[in-house]
Amino acid sequence: MRGLGSPVEVRVEPGQRDASPSGGRLLGIDFGGTKMAVGVADLQGRLLARERVPTYAEKGAVQALDRALDLAATLVGQTGPGGPLLAAGVASPGVVHSDGVDLAPNVPGWDRLRLADAVRDRLGVTLVPVANDLNAAALAELRLGALRDADPGLVVGLGTGVAAAVTVGGRVVAGQHGAAGEIGYAPTGGFPGTMLESVFSGRALDQLAGSLGIPGGAAGLGAHAATPGPARDALLARVDELARHLATCCLLLDPRRVVLVGGVAGSDLIRGLLADRLAEVLPHPPELVLSGFADDAALLGAVTMAREAVPTYQ
Repeated sequence: MRGLGSPVEVRVEPGQRDASPSGGRLLGIDFGGTKMAVGVADLQGRLLARERVPTYAEKGAVQALDRALDLAATLVGQTGPGGPLLAAGVASPGVVHSDGVDLAPNVPGWDRLRLADAVRDRLGVTLVPVANDLNAAALAELRLGALRDADPGLVVGLGTGVAAAVTVGGRVVAGQHGAAGEIGYAPTGGFPGTMLESVFSGRALDQLAGSLGIPGGAAGLGAHAATPGPARDALLARVDELARHLATCCLLLDPRRVVLVGGVAGSDLIRGLLADRLAEVLPHPPELVLSGFADDAALLGAVTMAREAVPTYQ
């Protein structure tokens, strides 16, 4: 494993440095196409420390995994005494299997990783539940966030990619192959020959901004689209495409609430446009809300997975 190369600034939550019970600690790792987050928590799931680092996707999967695990080891070592590491939850793009990862094209080589084995080998922990990152975010919303009182629920991730997660009866529906909600692969109508993720996602909007000569990627595009003009027209066409797919999801599931997560979801303009489109076409429009966890939904979901994997959790 390669080292981090420089000291890690550990962010310890106020008043939490010595709060971990003697029974042990939990670890959460959220792998993303742009950023990776690592957090150490006590057995109640309260974060003791967390840190976020770039993925550097263009450099490949191995270096990203190495740096995340080195960071995890550093955080575990720097959060003070608190008992052994009992479980580590891992959130990853795609559909995770024991011998690789499907449907995770944004980081070259990610499909060849054995995430659970790598965590066990590097950190010496036995319990390593692994899930799709948006399913992990949906679990956090179920246990801690906007879906605690909403059933059914739908979580929509608008980040580097685009995907959805379905919750029914207090559980995340993974599907037969673990690929439920992979709407990014849906064919588009307004953009023939393409799939939704290539039309509406953080990466797609970054590319659109570049083609229009707008600096700042998706955020810059959103700022320009606040007023009439080419940027607004181009963004509206893509929001309409996303809205068509979300409307179909809502017609099928009839969710009480739709929770948006991810960097693109933070745009007030995009959320407003989506809400308007859904209200126009759905007989029973759901509540459309922004996750209250900012960028931490999948990380908190990973910690929750670790907590629920510990036999004494119940």
